[in-house]
This record gives sequence, structure tokens and C-alpha cells, in this order.
Amino acid sequence: MKRKALGYTFVVMMFSIFALIIYGAYSPARKSQKQQIVCFKFKKDVSAEAVERHMHDFAGLKHEIPQIVSYSAGKTLPTHNSQSPEYDAMHYITFQNKADIETYTKSAKYQEFVKNNRSSWEKVMIINSDIRQ
Repeated sequence: MKRKALGYTFVVMMFSIFALIIYGAYSPARKSQKQQIVCFKFKKDVSAEAVERHMHDFAGLKHEIPQIVSYSAGKTLPTHNSQSPEYDAMHYITFQNKADIETYTKSAKYQEFVKNNRSSWEKVMIINSDIRQ
């Protein structure tokens, strides 16, 4: 009898674990409503190491600032007619709302990133937008 009860308990536990996995897979993630695109043009004399440090440091912000829902970035490519792009790197950041963008911008970690990398930039363009669902 004890062995039978143990068998039923095992089956119930397995179904419970399966249900939790399914719930986790289909539960909604944090909803992104706002996006910020940040474009950087580096000064001509900036070293490749400084550019890589910039990319690495900016990417690290997603782990330091909880308001960031998602992040991706890359170096720009020439256009279809082989023109050099106006900016060298672009960062795409998503947030839940406008207040999160403001919190991110005022955060100590973001301010530290700006302070440590500003000398490498010729110009910066920031575009905030809504995300259509």
C-alpha cells in the first residue's frame, strides 16, 4: 500500500512540475512599450580598444539598470550605395514606459558610462519612440 501511494505521489509531482513549466513558458514577459535608439559617431583618432570598451560598457548597463527590458547593439554598415554611415555604432534599448527611460538616464551607472566614454564621441543622436504591437 505504501509503495502505491509513493507511486501516485511521484505522478502528481511530475504533473505539477510539467504544469509549472508550461505556465512559465506562456506567462507574459515584461511588456515593452518604449524604445530608445542611441547612435554614436566616434572621433577619428579613437582606438579600436576604446570603441570595444564603449560597446562592452554600454552592453553591461542592461545588467546594472533594472528598467532596461531588452538591449541589442551593433556597429553600422555602409548603405546600399556603399556610402559610409553617419554614425559608427547603434544601441537599441527597450523600456516599459517613459518614466523608466528617465530613471535610466538619471541612473548613476549610465552617468558613469557617459563620463568614462564621452571623450571618444564626436556626436551622439538619441531617438525615443513608441513600440507598436
